[in-house]
Amino acid sequence: MIAIFVLFFILLWCVSEGYGSTFLVLSLYTLAFLLLMVITSYKRSKELSLISHTINLIWNDKISKEEDIILPETLHFLESEIRRMYGRMKHDIEYLRKLERVRTEFLGNVSHELKTPIFAIQGFLETLLDGAMDDKKVNRLFLEKAGRHAGNLNNLVSDLIDISLIEAGEMRLSFRYFSLSNFTNEIIDEQAPFAAQKGLHLLFTPMVKDVDVYGDKAKLKQVMNNLIQNAIKYTEEGSITVSAAVHGKQVRVVVKDTGPGIAAEHLPRIFERFYRVDRARSRAAGGTGLGLAIAKHILEAHESKIEVMSTVGVGSEFSFCLKR
Repeated sequence: MIAIFVLFFILLWCVSEGYGSTFLVLSLYTLAFLLLMVITSYKRSKELSLISHTINLIWNDKISKEEDIILPETLHFLESEIRRMYGRMKHDIEYLRKLERVRTEFLGNVSHELKTPIFAIQGFLETLLDGAMDDKKVNRLFLEKAGRHAGNLNNLVSDLIDISLIEAGEMRLSFRYFSLSNFTNEIIDEQAPFAAQKGLHLLFTPMVKDVDVYGDKAKLKQVMNNLIQNAIKYTEEGSITVSAAVHGKQVRVVVKDTGPGIAAEHLPRIFERFYRVDRARSRAAGGTGLGLAIAKHILEAHESKIEVMSTVGVGSEFSFCLKR
């Protein structure tokens, strides 16, 4: 601004001294250019100040939504970019908060689930050491109960290791083709005695023609065992039926029971870690609360999805598809 005043006074002096018109024209152009620079600089300064103010509002969490970010029309593109940046930042922050909530909830659940069998084992052993060891009426019973809780603790630790490997992306899969009928018959033979103990019928409805499916046989056995064991645990009478049917290039496997069924409000959450429809009953049956979560992850690694249909008082049906 000072340079403009200096140039203006020099121009007046030159005119008063009678210098040529060429110099006058050049001086006017120079003066106009400097004025334009000053105006532009002032305008940019205001815009930069507004941008800085907007960023400070975002930094101090004074903006609640993207629409609150407003810049002049000349900065429309920059406004769009700042809004996009704010939206992405807000999403990331909310995601991190969600992860923290999940982590806290997970640690709380793990602590609770570990305490239950440990306290039970401790209680039975202390009772035995306090004299029940010499009582033949209860000593074996207490040891059997302690052993059962030790088994539950072992299952929980194994499932925790599995879910940790899966969520860390370290689950190793060995894909190959294998006979679905032979695979299912082996599992039925292993689980049939447990079903028979409750007076249940465990049935396999094979396909007319056997097919080979593609997947990790050991991991899929873990999925099938979990679904069948859950059906046996919660079904008091009737049957559990395993069936398969070809659908195009896939085979749909179904595990159906005549158990109590699952209420509609629980269905969206049954694949969450440690979620139980009936906590007391599940724990009494030896469940860890991780089986369905592990099954879901294993099937997702096979590019499949586990689905469930259930009616209270009628039973439940779990199904998934495998490539063939």
